[in-house]
Amino acid sequence: MNPVYPGLPAVWGLGVVVFAAAASLWFLRAPPPAPPRAAGLSLARLPGFSGLMRGLRHPAPLLAARLVFAGLFLFVIVAGLFGDPSPRHNAATVLTWTFWWTGVALSIFFLGSAWCAVCPWDSLATWLVRRRLRRRRDAGLQWRVPRGLQNTWPAVALLVVLIWLELGAGVSASPFATALVALALLALAALSLAVFERKAFCRYFCPVGRSVGAYSQLAPVSLGAVDGEVCRRCTVLACYHGTEQVEPCPTHLVIGRARQTQYCTSCGACLWSCPYHNVAWSLRPLAAEAVSQQRTRWDEAGFVLALVMLTSFYGLTRLPAWEEGMQRLGWFIGDTTGGLRSFTLALAAGVALPVVLYAAVVALSARLSRTGLSYRRLFVNLAYTALPLAFAYHLAHNLNYLLREAGGMGAVLADPLGRVAPPAPATLVARPLLPEAALHGSQAALMGLGFWLALKILRHRVRQLGEDGPPVAPWRVSPVLAFLLLIGGFNLWLLMQPMVARF
Repeated sequence: MNPVYPGLPAVWGLGVVVFAAAASLWFLRAPPPAPPRAAGLSLARLPGFSGLMRGLRHPAPLLAARLVFAGLFLFVIVAGLFGDPSPRHNAATVLTWTFWWTGVALSIFFLGSAWCAVCPWDSLATWLVRRRLRRRRDAGLQWRVPRGLQNTWPAVALLVVLIWLELGAGVSASPFATALVALALLALAALSLAVFERKAFCRYFCPVGRSVGAYSQLAPVSLGAVDGEVCRRCTVLACYHGTEQVEPCPTHLVIGRARQTQYCTSCGACLWSCPYHNVAWSLRPLAAEAVSQQRTRWDEAGFVLALVMLTSFYGLTRLPAWEEGMQRLGWFIGDTTGGLRSFTLALAAGVALPVVLYAAVVALSARLSRTGLSYRRLFVNLAYTALPLAFAYHLAHNLNYLLREAGGMGAVLADPLGRVAPPAPATLVARPLLPEAALHGSQAALMGLGFWLALKILRHRVRQLGEDGPPVAPWRVSPVLAFLLLIGGFNLWLLMQPMVARF
C-alpha cells in the first residue's frame, strides 16, 4: 500500500473560499476594465540584462543546454530499460513522474515556453534526421501537413492517450514502460520531422508542447520584438524564412508581428537570424496574452478544456477511495480486463461531463447576453477563462508530491539502476522539504492566484465581446462565473483531500 499524504488544511481552504467569494462579488459590480497594454518591457532595454540578451544571440549556450537535457533523457531510457523494475528505486520513474512534469510547470511560471527550447524529443529528433548539432540543413520529404491535421486535435488525442497510459495502463509504475513511452514519442517526433516541413510535431502533435504553449499565455515573460516598428518595416522576415545558417521558425511565426505566441518554442532561431537584433525576451503582466487575444478556433478552445478536465481528473485518481471505486465499477459492468475498461469509462466521463456542462453554461450566457453574439464566439473565447484554474491546481497538486518525495532523490541518483539491494522507500518522506505551513500557504496562494487570473481574463473577454455591439454586463455571463467557481471549488476540494503517493 502506497503512503498517503495529508491534504491542505481546512483553514487554508476556507481562506481561498472567502477570497473567491469576495472576488466574484467584485467581478459582478466592478466597471469594465481598460484595454490592456499591448507591449511588454523588453529585457534588452533593462540595465544588467542587455549583455545577457546579447549572449543569447549565439547558439552555443542553448546548444549546451540541449546536450545536457538530451543526456538526461538518455539516462532515463537506460535506467528504465535496464534498471530495477521497482518504480520507487529506479531513476526513470522518479525523474519522469516526480520531477520532470512538475519542473516543466514551474519553468512555465517563470520562463514561459523555455522548456520547448531544450526538449530532448525535439533535439534528438533534429540531430538524428538532419545529422547536425547546429546550423541549418533541410532534410526529409518536406511535405506540407495535411489540412485536416493543421490543428491541435492530434495533441488533444495524444494527451488523453498519455493519461490513459500513465494512470490506466500503469506506465508510471513501470520503469520499463516509462522508457518505452518516451522512446515512442521520440520516434513520433523524428518521423514527423522526416516527413513534414519544419517541425509539425512541435506545432500540432506534441501534447507536452501544446500544454506548455497554452499555459505560457499566463507567463510573465515572452519572446518578441524589442521595437515593434522595426518589425513592421522589415521586408526580409528572416525570423520566418531563416537564413543560410539558421533554420526558419519551426512553427510558422513571424515573431515580431505575432499576435499570439502560444506556438513559440523559444528555439532561438529568430534571435540568431534577425539582422537587426530586434528579438529579445520581454516582461509582461501575468496572463497578458490570454487577456488580450481573442480566439476563433474550436481546436484551441478544445485543448484548453481538455487541460482543465484532465488536470482535475488526474487529481481525482490520487484519492485513496479511487481504487475501491474502480473495483466497484468493474464489478458493476463486468470488467474482465483488469480494470482497463473501467478506467477508460471513467476517463471518458471525466472529460465529457464537464465539457457538456461548459457547453450548457455558454448557451445560457448567450441567452442572457441578448446581443446576438454567436455561440461559437462565446464558446471559444470564454474557454480560456478556465485555463488559470488548471495551471494553478497543476502546480499546487504537484508541489505537494515534489516537496515530499524529493528528499530521497540523492539515494536514487547514487544507484539509478537500483542494482544495490533497495532500502526502505528512499524517495518517500513524511515531511516536505519546506515547513508544512510554507507548503500549505504556497498551495493556497496558487489556488487564489489562479481564480483571480480567471476573473481577470473573464472581465477582459466580456469587454471585448461588447466592442462590436452593445456592452455586455458582467451578470449576463454569470453562468460562466458559476462554472469557474465549480471547477475551482472542485480542485480546491481535491487539494484538501489526502493523496496517495505515486509509488
